[in-house]
Amino acid sequence: MRRYESISIIDNEVSPEDRDVLFERFEEIISRHKGMLVDLDEWGSRKLAYTIKNKSRGYYVRLDYCGSGEVVQELERFFRIDDRILKYLTVLLEKNVDMDLMNEEKERLAAGKIESSEQKTKEEQSSPDVQIASPEAVKSAASETHEDKIVGESESEPETTETEEK
Repeated sequence: MRRYESISIIDNEVSPEDRDVLFERFEEIISRHKGMLVDLDEWGSRKLAYTIKNKSRGYYVRLDYCGSGEVVQELERFFRIDDRILKYLTVLLEKNVDMDLMNEEKERLAAGKIESSEQKTKEEQSSPDVQIASPEAVKSAASETHEDKIVGESESEPETTETEEK
């Protein structure tokens, strides 16, 4: 089996519920063709570098999966057909993959996502202490940095020679 990575940009106007249905469809395509989804990583909504189908924002999703060329062909066919997918790109990561290692990585990633979601909820509940520097402190720090740069420069002036005219 080979390991692939597909990054797709979904229309930003698609609701979260419809995105979840899309993600389930991705998983179904991969599993139907005897592949394994290692990770589905949602990068979220981002501004596009250029407009695609008159859209300036898109929802980025990264799929990390193992399978044969059939999986890639079917997944890319689905990307082309579905109007909710603005763009996609598939890259071959590894030619020969040990499936035992992939299962371990999948479990580790799933455990990490659970821990990170629990950590986010804890961070949201506790308000962090924010310290704002006074303008005087900012000026003094800037002047110290500026003085360091000046001291580091050479202080000698270029030599000049005068020529006598006869």
